[in-house]
Amino acid sequence: MKISTVQEMRNLDKGAIEGYGIPEEILMENAGEAAYFVLLTRFGLPGRSFLVFCGGGNNGGDGFVVARKILSSGGRVKTFVLGDPERYRGAARANLDVLRGTGAEVVALGSAGEAEEDLARCDTVIDGIFGTGLDRDVEGRYAEVIASINRSGRPVLSLDIPSGVHGDSGRVMGTAVQADATVTFGLPKVGNLLYPGYAHGGELFVTHISFPPALIESADLKVAVNRPPPLPPRDPKGHKGSFGDALFVAGAAAYYGAPCFSALSFLRAGGGYARLAAPARMIPHLASGGSEIVFVPQKETAGGSISMENLDDLLDLGARADVVVLGPGLSLVEETQDLARALASRLERPLLVDGDGLTALSGDLDLLRNRKAPTVLTPHPGEMFRLTGKSVPELEADPVRILQNTCADLGAVIVLKGAHSLVGFPDAEVFVNMSGNSGMATAGTGDVLTGTVAAMHGLGLDIPEAVRKGVFLHGLAGDLAAEDLGPDGMTARDVLDALPLALKADREGLDEAPARRYSGARLV
Repeated sequence: MKISTVQEMRNLDKGAIEGYGIPEEILMENAGEAAYFVLLTRFGLPGRSFLVFCGGGNNGGDGFVVARKILSSGGRVKTFVLGDPERYRGAARANLDVLRGTGAEVVALGSAGEAEEDLARCDTVIDGIFGTGLDRDVEGRYAEVIASINRSGRPVLSLDIPSGVHGDSGRVMGTAVQADATVTFGLPKVGNLLYPGYAHGGELFVTHISFPPALIESADLKVAVNRPPPLPPRDPKGHKGSFGDALFVAGAAAYYGAPCFSALSFLRAGGGYARLAAPARMIPHLASGGSEIVFVPQKETAGGSISMENLDDLLDLGARADVVVLGPGLSLVEETQDLARALASRLERPLLVDGDGLTALSGDLDLLRNRKAPTVLTPHPGEMFRLTGKSVPELEADPVRILQNTCADLGAVIVLKGAHSLVGFPDAEVFVNMSGNSGMATAGTGDVLTGTVAAMHGLGLDIPEAVRKGVFLHGLAGDLAAEDLGPDGMTARDVLDALPLALKADREGLDEAPARRYSGARLV
């Protein structure tokens, strides 16, 4: 499913109206109809009481349609208008006039306190205050109304996006409605699916409001939910070389988990042959936790990291691998950082860079720009700062555009890790991954991701599809582990151990509940 920015949705609205002759009134009616349907099926309507809060503009107009349909279906409804009722225009004004003509109770809300008694008595609240056009922090009476709605404890349906959530980033603009369900119009917005906005939306529904397929499936829409292609069938006659040969250049003194997790996850995710080039003194300790790995002992620096003396041998090993993973637990020792840069510049194989490898390459980004073979980078926000110079607050304010620009600049596939990780490509495509959970926010899970992505390439997917599939299955493994253990106290090893189950579930077909969650939004 495609996802739109706020401006793209405005363009889609304009295209539907001007290019296809669909009147704005029909689009608004369809939006209200879908919200009414969700109210009817999820909360019930006849005999129940509803409060509809309508801000200025079309989000308020959608609320007027919902109020009218509640009334016509036997529900009791009261509509609060925030702002000047005389300033509505177009379809919103027409629907306000129609609602008033039905005899429905429509009240201009002077202060939040005026709604307190009604909030205490109503069954359900409809939030049509701001919609996706919000571009500044919520203050004053609007903030007080949102606080009152949240304090009421009443079920809330938000129209398009919970009021107070930024449509392009998911940021909470000072305060935001906490909804139980959201019906978004046309397509999901970026802010519907990124945290913290996603956590404010409850169950997400989407209605295409009669947009033609040519609009909602347009190639100009570059953001989509990550629903990667199926895994290739596993060759019943295959040998270990049939399922990928990966070289991991990883590990240093005191960093035992990262190299082991990355190489083992390649095997647990279906890969065939994992070679781990690590400092020689570490090998006995690493072998005790990963005897299935093929170890390649490396000469060491005085600090216990991989020495530059190994460069030629590593280049030879890398030339024979299907994919090279560089960086987990590699260390920040300058000689080893120089080695990482030399490998990245000279290896002509697909390269996946994580952790300390990202730190090394962030010092000379031309190495990435000049690479001919595919490059995959897996930064968390702090590492993304080193690659872009964009602070974490800047990144949170505009994650999609920054990711698109960085992928194009570096010619790399980038996984921006976090809750609902983003997978970006040099052609500006971005995929929002819906699998995973907060239990995965623990040391080592990023190393499990690197091996999982490498395994997807070993199983036969090309690099772009391997990245999307690896990110999805890594999150699915985390969800399976959380289902079994709960998210508290989960470790990277729990995610690692769940990888075979994740592949099995993916091959056999997901159950309805996770399939719905991973689709991003439920179509109505």
